[in-house]
Amino acid sequence: MRLSHIIRSVLLAFCIFTPWSLPSLAAEPIPGIGPAGEVQKLHTNFKFTEGPASDGQGNLYFSDIPNATIHLLDASGKLSVFTDKSRHANGLMFNNMGELVACEMDGQLAAWNVQTKARRVLTDSYKGTRFNAPNDLVIDRSGGIYFTDPHYSAPRPLPQEKMCVYYRSAKGEVTRLLDILTTPNGIILSRDEQTLYVFPSEGHVMQAYEVTAPGKLGLGRQFCTIKTPAGKDLSGCDGVTIDVEGNLYLTTKLGIQVFSPKAELLGIIRLPEHPANVTFGGPENKTLYATARTSLYAVPMLVKGHRFAKGPKAL
Repeated sequence: MRLSHIIRSVLLAFCIFTPWSLPSLAAEPIPGIGPAGEVQKLHTNFKFTEGPASDGQGNLYFSDIPNATIHLLDASGKLSVFTDKSRHANGLMFNNMGELVACEMDGQLAAWNVQTKARRVLTDSYKGTRFNAPNDLVIDRSGGIYFTDPHYSAPRPLPQEKMCVYYRSAKGEVTRLLDILTTPNGIILSRDEQTLYVFPSEGHVMQAYEVTAPGKLGLGRQFCTIKTPAGKDLSGCDGVTIDVEGNLYLTTKLGIQVFSPKAELLGIIRLPEHPANVTFGGPENKTLYATARTSLYAVPMLVKGHRFAKGPKAL
């Protein structure tokens, strides 16, 4: 056997049997998108990471749900605990007041002042009954919040009886928008905010809805069908983010599946662990941060992430 063949065999064995080699095998870069380098495992030994949210100043917040903790990774790379009383916060996103809005699986939507750590409840019920377990959210330019409310970690029977999508307006009014989906989970707006994407976590088909006005939905349609492992696996999408080109990044069992606005699968960014959620941040907003089970990963990208426009201040 030639020396080159021996070296190749050794390297292949190393890649197969050494977990730390997996980041360099993050699949072929998607042209014009990335990755632009190796996937980096930034921190690990968490229980279940979720909800990465960038403040636009180089700081990243993310949740560890079972530990009821929100962590802060600052611009210098230092990791600290923002709060250890997150009420099992899941999805996170900054609003136009600079507050960190959290979907708390204990049954409410809350906003944190990141300077003082003061917390205020935005909503904790619909028609007098607590939510099941708010999961993920997206905030529009008017200050309104779209959020999903599936069954994960919720009391049984479900307080709301159904798994739904809600909208909290900037004035604090809460409207139920959808109650026909199985386990609505990831949620995001298009760049122009004229389409709302809702992604179930127990199904292959992802949905899109026309936004006729803030908190008002028109016609719905099937957006895309994600790739899944072989067999009868029914897992769907968990979290999602969007770049400046309108491409959508869906976290799935196979990795981060990237779809164009026309629902074309552009490629899959693979991680060593099953990703739960994803967002853009870092310098120039060109780092893709992924929360994946026990760890936090960073993926350098060629494209920038979209930042939703700021509008009137929410109340």
